[in-house]
Amino acid sequence: MKCTNRISEKSLNFRLYRIIYEFPFHDAVYRRKDVKQMAELNKVSVDDLKVTGKRVLVRVDFNVPMKDGVITNDNRIQAALPTINKLVSEGAKVILCSHLGKPKNGPEEKFSLKAAAARLAELVSAKVTFVPSDVVVDDTVRTAVDKMQNGEIVVLENTRFRKEETKNIESFSKDLASIADAFVMDAFGSAHRAHCSTVGVTEFVKETAVGYLMQKEIKFLGNAVENPVRPFVAILGGAKVADKLNVISNLLEKCDTLIIGGGMAYTFLKAQGYEVGTSLVDDTKIDYCKEMLEKAKANGKALLLPVDTVTASEFPNPIDAAIEVVTYDSNKIPADRMGLDIGEKTQALFADAVKTAKTVVWNGPMGVFENPILNKGTVAVAQALADTDATTIIGGGDSAAAVMQLGFADKMSHISTGGGASLEYLEGKVLPGVAAIADKD
Repeated sequence: MKCTNRISEKSLNFRLYRIIYEFPFHDAVYRRKDVKQMAELNKVSVDDLKVTGKRVLVRVDFNVPMKDGVITNDNRIQAALPTINKLVSEGAKVILCSHLGKPKNGPEEKFSLKAAAARLAELVSAKVTFVPSDVVVDDTVRTAVDKMQNGEIVVLENTRFRKEETKNIESFSKDLASIADAFVMDAFGSAHRAHCSTVGVTEFVKETAVGYLMQKEIKFLGNAVENPVRPFVAILGGAKVADKLNVISNLLEKCDTLIIGGGMAYTFLKAQGYEVGTSLVDDTKIDYCKEMLEKAKANGKALLLPVDTVTASEFPNPIDAAIEVVTYDSNKIPADRMGLDIGEKTQALFADAVKTAKTVVWNGPMGVFENPILNKGTVAVAQALADTDATTIIGGGDSAAAVMQLGFADKMSHISTGGGASLEYLEGKVLPGVAAIADKD
């Protein structure tokens, strides 16, 4: 049935999302088709909206790291500026909403967006007003919005101060929609969550669109998964196999070489029958790792694991403490030692694989990168990506933090702002925050 207007089309998209996303038995049927559609991003864009004089609610990702009330990294605020500046320059009344942290018992001062609003005010030429309402949208907020002039910005309080937010309850979605003529989704880091401020609000706002950051994220990640320039090398690290079960399987169907490092590598090594000492292992996933090793072999894909391992007698405490290490071949790890980083031979092996690539996606560090003694594997992989001419995509989370901390950010083609969202995208899932936005006519 052909939709006759944008609202009904949007509603149909959301219902389709619910079928695909909330009922897993449908997932295998629709997954590939929807990822391809998302890669093409046939969604209404901020460029398609006429916004002069309109109240435009923008879901941004201001979930920035904080310490003692001070922002320690403002990259997510910086990433939102192109969309914000575009709307301001065209005379929109720009209303920003975001979550920050995980408040559990309602409003908590340490999770207020006041500091983020203050930082934004330093970065834009427009007037920025922060409205500190613990219920996020009330008469105080509505009055502030009513007083806005074209080209001004209002920042709402943390959306998670409302318990309805994460449960996608209609009452809060309607409150958000009541102050908006249009909605722009530009928070890729939250696009995998079906919350009021990412999905629910779209049911009650006439015009919806994606912002520039969303477009950029989908372009890089979508092309990498669906239409990569080959050879395509994927690098997965981090601690847990369980976190990346379907990512591993999906990437083995897409990439030419899959590199596995970090804590998750030891479950794969144990699956090959090697002694891994006291290294982190998920014994419930041994059979899965065996299946993936067989899948790689059957599909003619290279699956590279560490050939040597930097070990210690125990995990560092605190995490950045000085620690004595010894490197062993990965098939000779002593029973009383713990693997905490990849060794020099593995660093060279992984770097050689990257040198031949035209597209590289990396998600997850190679070891305990927070420790200067145990970050050498992560540094080596980051350096290899910095030195290549390939398109290099960093999939958010710890790998993004590592790249930025190590000073390689400007050498990468794209650093995703969404760790969990990028993983679900690489896994082949539909992102609800994308699915809920209207398609172009």
